[in-house]
Amino acid sequence: MVTIDRELNAIGLRCPLPLLKAKQLLASMESGQVLCVKATDQGSVADFKAYCELSGHQLLSSTQEADVYIHILQKA
Repeated sequence: MVTIDRELNAIGLRCPLPLLKAKQLLASMESGQVLCVKATDQGSVADFKAYCELSGHQLLSSTQEADVYIHILQKA
């Protein structure tokens, strides 16, 4: 079980806002901390996957519950 250190509610925000807000929050976090992002933008799935591949942060999971996408990221 992963401990969530911070949460971001990006429900209702359209691309690229969920990713931009997550990047801002990650910048204020310490290495190893975990961020949970909840978004309704379907594009967020590809956005977070690509961002983590480029940034070195780890995408622990991307799941969907009803119309909400839940992304769990660990800061590099």
